[in-house]
Amino acid sequence: MKLSTMLMYDGNPRAAADQVAALEKAGLDTVWVAEAYGFDSPTLMGYLAAKTETVEIGAAILNIYSRTPGALLQTAAGLDNVSGGRALLGLGASGPQVIEGFHGVPYEKPLTRTREIIDIIRAGMRREPLRADGTFQLPLDKEHGAVTGLGKPLKLLTRPERDSVPIYLAALGQKNVELAAEVADGWLPHLFYPEKFSTVWGDAIKAGTAKRDASLGPMNIVAGGMVAIGEGPDTKALLDFARPLFALYVGGMGAKGKNFYNDVARAYGYEDAAERIQDLYLSGKKDEAAALVPTEWLEAANLVGPASYVQERIAAFKEAGVTSLNVTPVGDDPAAIVTQLKEWVG
Repeated sequence: MKLSTMLMYDGNPRAAADQVAALEKAGLDTVWVAEAYGFDSPTLMGYLAAKTETVEIGAAILNIYSRTPGALLQTAAGLDNVSGGRALLGLGASGPQVIEGFHGVPYEKPLTRTREIIDIIRAGMRREPLRADGTFQLPLDKEHGAVTGLGKPLKLLTRPERDSVPIYLAALGQKNVELAAEVADGWLPHLFYPEKFSTVWGDAIKAGTAKRDASLGPMNIVAGGMVAIGEGPDTKALLDFARPLFALYVGGMGAKGKNFYNDVARAYGYEDAAERIQDLYLSGKKDEAAALVPTEWLEAANLVGPASYVQERIAAFKEAGVTSLNVTPVGDDPAAIVTQLKEWVG
């Protein structure tokens, strides 16, 4: 089981990046860089590549709408080069509010786009001329909007560090998760509840795996949460720091009927809480929304408590198939927490 952490898109990324080198020495295997509609991931990933030596550096996530497949290919190949073969490419559909509101691109055909983009990137990393005849037309011809009709299939001009970069998908809906299990190297679920994983996504994983190319190997799963190790109520009280994040996603990451995280909360069995959290959050009552996040969910999705309890949670994530425990250490010495966790995850 690997150990990873996430650099979030809020705050100053330089300050967060300064911590990564110390966590790398403590045993961290992977750092994931979020984007949303804040700073772009690739810029910070390149910065991290220069400041580290062994840690894998992943985008989590780049959306499939605001960059062409060719641009995503260039990004994957460039990051893999500057990191010496340590890049991971996390892709996802994001949501309509970001895609149409921030990027001004129609939010359509997310599954088809994802599948085609993965095929194009993998072919491009092998330095094959880019060709596509679907949602994407490569090369573009006059029938599909070309102005000159002079486009021709081109292969990547530079030679990549590797002939493939692992591709991870951030997916929550049933069809999206099925696609991840079929074609992706890994899956990035958010607000993950290990004990309810099989009930919510088991059928989708099974269906996708049945169609999976054996050459891909087993699908990796990256999931986890906040980690705080200690005895007594003061440590358990730290769970409250996770409430605003859960409320943000369940309540604010999308409109009514178009919030995938809200759908997940409902699938976990928290229908009433999901509806009330969203109503409160969208009306500006964020603190009240956060107070309604079920404590049971917070307990299960995070690793907060005595050492024995944290080890039990690690075992639960392993049992659910998680191959990389994605953690946010909370405490005076995050590196020491990573060192301890590294010993426990094996």
